[in-house]
Amino acid sequence: QVQLVESGGGLVQAGGSLRLSCAASGRTFSNYGMGWFRQAPGKEREFVAAIGWSGSSTYYADSVKGRFTISRDNAKNTVYLQMNSLKPEDTAVYYCAADASDKVRVIAYLYDYWGQGTQVTVSS
Repeated sequence: QVQLVESGGGLVQAGGSLRLSCAASGRTFSNYGMGWFRQAPGKEREFVAAIGWSGSSTYYADSVKGRFTISRDNAKNTVYLQMNSLKPEDTAVYYCAADASDKVRVIAYLYDYWGQGTQVTVSS
């Protein structure tokens, strides 16, 4: 079992930055691939970014490529999402997820554990 707790969300103006954190506890964090997803009101949950167990493999949705950066610190059992040049359309609840296969995955149902989410609101 892995417990995930997101933090770092908030209200920011368009063009601003936020850094989300996801702290993991439970089983060995470094064995898991990690991902960030988001869900806006009335929309389905969508993939944002993913990172492999070592941090050397990453993948991004086209909508955030060049603006967001995913990273992890296995010593701290934490994965991060640095979000720059934020846009109003980035407004959503952001969730982190853990995948026991340790692969870089973009499909939500393949992830085994989920956090409760943190709200990000970008004002225009």
